[in-house]
Amino acid sequence: MSKNEDKEIQNILSIDIGGSNIKSCLLSPQGEALSEYTKLPTPAESTPEAVLTVIKQLAATMGAFSKVSVGFPGYTKSGVVYTAPNLEKGKWDKIEFAQMVSNLLDKPVRLINDADQQGLGLVDGKGFEIVLTFGTGLGTALLFDGELLPHLELSHLPIHKDKDYDDYVGDKALKKHGDKEWKERVQRVIDIYKTVFNYDKLYLGGGNAKFIDLKLDDNVVIASNREGIKGGAKLWKAAEKYQIVTVNPNK
Repeated sequence: MSKNEDKEIQNILSIDIGGSNIKSCLLSPQGEALSEYTKLPTPAESTPEAVLTVIKQLAATMGAFSKVSVGFPGYTKSGVVYTAPNLEKGKWDKIEFAQMVSNLLDKPVRLINDADQQGLGLVDGKGFEIVLTFGTGLGTALLFDGELLPHLELSHLPIHKDKDYDDYVGDKALKKHGDKEWKERVQRVIDIYKTVFNYDKLYLGGGNAKFIDLKLDDNVVIASNREGIKGGAKLWKAAEKYQIVTVNPNK
């Protein structure tokens, strides 16, 4: 095998599953983008089988890869999906989705929460950093010195009357209440996180982050999904602990 061929098969297919779109990019082991950032709509009936169909379509547009990273919008542990609040209701309870993807693509797979994967791609790796992703709902990731902390579904904490953070600043709230009120809500969320967590740096990502034009503190930055998907490479450098495990295809 030539050196070029050996290098090619070390590449990583990074997948980011969202409530509106499923995104993918081919990465080098160092996180360099080797393909176009590609996305397809998330199926209206977003069952595990329907999402797998889209992943297969995206994978077919990429070059050769030897491993797969998947960011999933819900609570995951050891490659198993336990919740998926913005996908098909009642279809994602204790689904061994990493195994399903691994069998589909015949490659080893690591699967974590989508905001956690974004976090790996975005953070500086210095001190306590938080990533908030504003999309169909609100995603959260906590990292210290570049290492993921245990994932907490903070978006499901109550914030106003019977609303949780997903309801309060998710895509439905933006469409229902309009840009001005939504940005006021985003500011309130930032203020709460600043008071509660005293983070060193806060990143605002996700598809709706582009609408945020607030006056932000110097340690708050707006990031893009295109940068965050590069966390799929860092996921393969992370130690196998807590909810990060490697799942291999069933033979």
